[in-house]
Amino acid sequence: MPRASTTSDPFSAIAEPRRRHILEFIAAEERSVNDIADFLEMRQPSVSKHLQVLRDVGLVTARRDGRQTLYRTNADALRTIHEWSRMFAQHWGGQLRRIKAHAEEDR
Repeated sequence: MPRASTTSDPFSAIAEPRRRHILEFIAAEERSVNDIADFLEMRQPSVSKHLQVLRDVGLVTARRDGRQTLYRTNADALRTIHEWSRMFAQHWGGQLRRIKAHAEEDR
């Protein structure tokens, strides 16, 4: 089954490690493209493209401040991803407990 386009799928958007780094960097406070580019040691056009993908799927908000555009992680949009992945945490916890119990039995 083909994957959904990145322009509509937040999971595809965050599959790219540089986009996750951008989200982490702008989570605490708004940042300009140049701030992000400097921090991640990336070229500004590349950062702009990644930001556009993140904006298209709603994971990033932008606001104008004079001549600059400031970007921030959209926590509400990330909540959907968090809730989806959280359901697996219970499964992973159970698996880890079983592995640990088997390891202790083997001693």
